[in-house]
Amino acid sequence: MDELRTRRVAESMREELSELIRFELSDPRIQGVDVVDVIVSPDMRSADALVIISGSEAEQQAALEGLQAARHYLRRNLMQRIDLFRMPEIRFRLAAQLP
Repeated sequence: MDELRTRRVAESMREELSELIRFELSDPRIQGVDVVDVIVSPDMRSADALVIISGSEAEQQAALEGLQAARHYLRRNLMQRIDLFRMPEIRFRLAAQLP
């Protein structure tokens, strides 16, 4: 797969995921979640969404569980917003916190 296309898809997914999480999800566990990057695999079958979550470790874990519960909803909405033949499976990961 073309590396430039993969980067464009990743950036589009990051923008749309950020918007969906902020404005479409009403789960209280997901407050304070910010998508900082999306890493799409070269075969476009999976994508890791790197997120920063404010709060304690327990709140971060609860937010990750909320995101995992909403990933099918988010993927379905991404399919409607981004025109791709195959939408990658989304996994949410905590981004490394910078000091």
